[in-house]
Amino acid sequence: MKTAIMSDIHGNIDALKAVLSDIKNRGIKKIYNLGDSLYGPLFPIETYELLVKENIRNIRGNCDRILLDHKTDNSTVQYVQDLLEEEQKEWIANLPFSLQTEDFYFCHGTPTSDESYLLEEVSPKGSTLKKTEDILQLVNGISQNIIFCAHTHIPRVVYLPNDKIVINPGSVGLPAYEDELPIYHKMESGSPYANYTIVTKKEDDWMIEQILIPYNRDVAILQSEKNGRKDWVKALQTGRI
Repeated sequence: MKTAIMSDIHGNIDALKAVLSDIKNRGIKKIYNLGDSLYGPLFPIETYELLVKENIRNIRGNCDRILLDHKTDNSTVQYVQDLLEEEQKEWIANLPFSLQTEDFYFCHGTPTSDESYLLEEVSPKGSTLKKTEDILQLVNGISQNIIFCAHTHIPRVVYLPNDKIVINPGSVGLPAYEDELPIYHKMESGSPYANYTIVTKKEDDWMIEQILIPYNRDVAILQSEKNGRKDWVKALQTGRI
């Protein structure tokens, strides 16, 4: 049985369509989305409609949560909020923080925070992989052997000495970004492709595939330019900031 995991769509409907088409072509029925689905200068309503139409189990990310804030000085948040109606707001409000199955644990950031990184730490020198003992502490108490996280937009697979595996599927819709917190840093996948992950049970082992999907980015780039997000333009074009 194959399972597809994706995250961080950020309103990029064309990237989402390309990923879902690839998933369907592979005959995969189970799909999980790890959040940050609608925020961005792109197409939040169209993205919402497609997510609801498809058989996808979704959780809430930090950029979903902030869309329900009443006051904002973020023009991109305001752009999305102005488009949202009660139907979409209710959908966001009802998204769970995490999901669990017998084999899998799904969260956006860490098991206790939707805005902290599980696998990466940032310093003035940039982003690096956390020490094994720090990751182990963050997933302490999780019984599942496969733990999925997102938030950084960087595809990554980390094997832990307790035989657990932590997987970040990367981002469907935004391959790079910059952030001011906890200090200024960049997250760059290095590729403009849409990312997602497939996991397949092979007897007692798991086969993990990190998938990169090309798609037509022209409309998303034009929409980013229209909404004044030059950083998104560069990210969508190059996978870098």
